[in-house]
Amino acid sequence: MKNKQDSTTLFYKNLGELFYAIANADGVVEATEIETLKMVVKQAWLHSNNANIIVDMFDWLHDTKAHEAEVCFDNFLSYMTTNKVLFTPKTKALVLQTANAIASRFSGRNKSELILLAKLDIELKKI
Repeated sequence: MKNKQDSTTLFYKNLGELFYAIANADGVVEATEIETLKMVVKQAWLHSNNANIIVDMFDWLHDTKAHEAEVCFDNFLSYMTTNKVLFTPKTKALVLQTANAIASRFSGRNKSELILLAKLDIELKKI
């Protein structure tokens, strides 16, 4: 039971890291991007009681500035590659939907965000 709980927590932490990378792609996390993340998690990800871990991880990364967007993005890709079975077609669609919502929230998508979104789309299609 503990192992399953740890793997579930790790899954949601990695999603929080990805969504932080998208929001911080241009070096600035706007308040509207944070609001969008919280709204989308509440609407789309709360099918699991652990989905708030996404927001907690995002907030921690934003508050501590512990990692650059690129590092967070690469960490997510590494996690995704080693845990392909977790990324069902439904989950991949929800990941893209959430990432696009965050990137689109503040004056549309900028070049940095578009690059990460394109990379994410390519990597999700590979698995």
